[in-house]
Formats: sequence, C-alpha cells, structure tokens
Amino acid sequence: MKVMIAYPPLPSEKGIPLLSQNRQFQWFNKPTYVYPMVPAWAATLVAQDGHDVVWADGIAENWSPARFHEAVGTFNPDLLFLETKTPVIKRHWSIIRDLKARFPTVRIALCGDHVTALPEETLAQCPVDFILTGGDYDFLLRDLLRTLTGRQPDLPPGIWFRDGSAIRSTGLFQLDHDLDTLPEIDRILTRWDLYNVENGNFKFTPGTYTMASRDCWWGKCAFCSWTTLYNNCRSQQPEKLLDEIGHLLDRFPIREIFDDSGCFPAGKWLRRFCEGVRERGYDQRVVLGCNMIPGVLDQEHYDLMAAANFRFVLFGLESAAETTLERINKCGKARDIENSMAMAKKAGLEPHVTCMVGYPWESRAEAQATIDLTRRMFSKGSIDTLQATMVIPYPGTPLFKECQKNGWLKTEDWDRYDMREPIMKTPIPDDELLSLTRSIYTSFLTPRFIFRKLFAIRSWADVRFLWRAGLRVLGHLLDFRNPATLSKKGAS
Repeated sequence: MKVMIAYPPLPSEKGIPLLSQNRQFQWFNKPTYVYPMVPAWAATLVAQDGHDVVWADGIAENWSPARFHEAVGTFNPDLLFLETKTPVIKRHWSIIRDLKARFPTVRIALCGDHVTALPEETLAQCPVDFILTGGDYDFLLRDLLRTLTGRQPDLPPGIWFRDGSAIRSTGLFQLDHDLDTLPEIDRILTRWDLYNVENGNFKFTPGTYTMASRDCWWGKCAFCSWTTLYNNCRSQQPEKLLDEIGHLLDRFPIREIFDDSGCFPAGKWLRRFCEGVRERGYDQRVVLGCNMIPGVLDQEHYDLMAAANFRFVLFGLESAAETTLERINKCGKARDIENSMAMAKKAGLEPHVTCMVGYPWESRAEAQATIDLTRRMFSKGSIDTLQATMVIPYPGTPLFKECQKNGWLKTEDWDRYDMREPIMKTPIPDDELLSLTRSIYTSFLTPRFIFRKLFAIRSWADVRFLWRAGLRVLGHLLDFRNPATLSKKGAS
C-alpha cells in the first residue's frame, strides 16, 4: 500500500504550530520544529513491511494548503496518517472533511493524546476512517496495514473505526510492545534535515533527537497530556541507544543529540549508558541532552553525565509552591529544585527549567514565588535558560477531570486550548497571568547573569547560541501578549 505520514500546514496569524511530538502545544512566533520520533518509527516500520511510504511535513516545509493538496494528489496514498492535538483538533476535522471531498478513496488515520481521550468525538465530527489510541501507534499502524492487506486476521487492541454506520473499537490499547525490537529510524525517509537547526534545545547544529523511553518512569503528573498515551513506561536497553548514536555519528554530521524521553532513565541504566558513551569515545564526538526531574539524581550521577559530554538538561520545575507540586502529583519536592540545579551546574551542565502559571488554586503570591525562584537561580548562575508556559488541562488528564468536577473550565472550545489565554478559572485576572508568564521569561535579565554569559563566550558557537536564544526570548514575549491588546491594535 501507499502510505503518507503527514502534518498538513496550519496557517494562522498566531504563528507556527508546535505540534509534532509535543506534550504542551503552543503557537510560536519564532519557528521551532521537533523531530517526531514515534511517527518516524511508524514510517520506518511500515516501509520495512514492504509499503511505499512518503513523509510530508507541511508545517516544517512551510507549505501552503495548495502545495499540500498537490503532494497528496501526486502520491495518491491509500492511507494518510496524521498526528493531532487538542488545540488543532477542530482544524484537523475540517482538513479531513476537505481531503475526503478531494480524494474520496484515501483512507485517513489519526493518532495523538486528544483522540486517545475522546475517540468517539472525532469519529462523530469528521469522516476519519481510523483512530489509533495510545502511544505505540507506530506498532498499531503497522498492524493496521497488515490487517488491511490480509496479512493478519484481526486488528490489534486500541483501534477505533467505522463499520458501516456503526462506530466500533478493538478495546483498550496495550503497551506491551518491546522497544528493543524497533529498527533504527530511517532518517533520510523521515527528513531529519527539516528539524536539525530550528530547535532551541540545540546549541550545536546539526542536531537530532533520540527517545530511549516511552515515556516517563514517573508518569503521574496530573497536567501532562502524555499520561493519556503512556500508562506503562518502557525503556530500550542502554546498549541499543548507544548503537543508535554510533550509527548516527557515522552517517550524518550530527553535533548534538537530545533524548526526548519524558524523563531520561536514571539509576543503573544511566550509569551503564554514561560509561558506554565514554568507552565508545562518543563523548569526543557529540554533545548530549535530555529531560530530567529535580530531586532524582545526586552529584555523582550529574558528574557521570558531564563526563559523558551531556550539556543541556531540561528540568520540569512547574511551580515553587509545595502545595501545587503535591496537587499535580509531581515527583520531587520544592526544596529539591535549587539543590538539583546547583549540583547539575557544579558538574558543568547547562540546566534549563520549565515552569507554569495559571493553576486554579494558586494565589498571586504563590505564582510570584515561582518567578522569584527562577530569578534567584539565574542570579546565582545555577540555571542557564528557561521556558514559561500556561497550564492547560488537556482532555484525558487528571487535571482536566478535576476541572470538570470543580467547574473550573471557562470553555471546552478546543481552539482556545492553545496557551494564548487562560482557560481555567483562577484567583488571578487573565491579563495578570499573561504578565506573569512574560515576567518568567525576563527573570534572567539580572546584571550578574548577563555579565556571566558575556564573559563565558569562548567560541562563535557560543555567540550564535546566545543570539538565537535572545531571538527566542523575544518570540516568547510576543507569544504571551494580551489578546485584548492585540485586538485593540488590530482595530486601530
């Protein structure tokens, strides 16, 4: 069969949609493209199974809708496979209706956390043929095609589909696939070059992604949309990831690799991996990065990571309020945050923190405490960069269910779940929340931090990185402008 793995373009005055493989959706003024690992594995698995596969990321390619339609018409796929998310689901319904009108013989399949939580909603709203629920939709797509071509009798668990006028399901998705059986991703087929520069996680380019685990060994954070996809964390063996890194370095001019597991495996797994990096000499060839949770590692483990040439470590700080961390079921304690950053920095790493505002129960003082914490850590030099977001309760998450129970939701218009405005009722007015978010981005503007960065410049790579980082901060400040202010400007 002919299969197209696609991201249709989503033109908007809001900017570039940060859709592919993202736990939190935003529209960005400054383009950022994340290499979608699971769809890339899907393309590779399907191609290895003998199907004709095309990768068509109209967002990263900056295609117009007309150009995307041309690509679909030229290839004429038997199956079109899309990843979706809550803030763009209504756009995808419209796109699917249009595609079905233009190409009536093309079957369409959707995956993602929104349709995993609400599969029947999408089947009712558009003529999609299949919904693949859960996070192992690379395996599900392969098995769906095997059933469609008569190579296996039954559809696997986790697929919703139409049977005449009826909607049917094969039951609850299962996460029992062995990640060590996955092939190495075909990076040429899946156009890794589209994602190797415009990404804030990379200081050295070209860069690329790996994904050792699905998804996070903690996996309990109440706000995280990927808890909908993964209720059973699994990891590859560290040697498999090491082999993949070696093959990437031999085939491509890669200078930095970021592993996008929800949290990089810790404990003995981490030790085996770091020691393997040094034994194979990869620490002399590439810079590494990953996600981590505060309060998990000690100084010895951070030192191991630094010796293996890790640079960028992304920590989910979320809030400085202990009551909030407990309420969202975040691993670690508020008191762990500063100590973890200090240890990582002492090892020579470059910590990055993510934090959020807009919790329904947080006061202005508690939200301000998060800003004060980031400013204090910047001033001390214990963090290098940060990301600020507004809390969005995605369908299927414990936070969304709590919002429904307590009447906290302002709307269930999914278009508005795009982080451009608060959609939960909070003690803080909307314009103040947007101002707080901007304050988090400007918290690094302390004289000590700026002088420290200027005096730390050692190469043109440092200069380029600081320039790109500055542009991204300006872009994020635009991302969180007050919508009311923008409307007034547009009317003047």
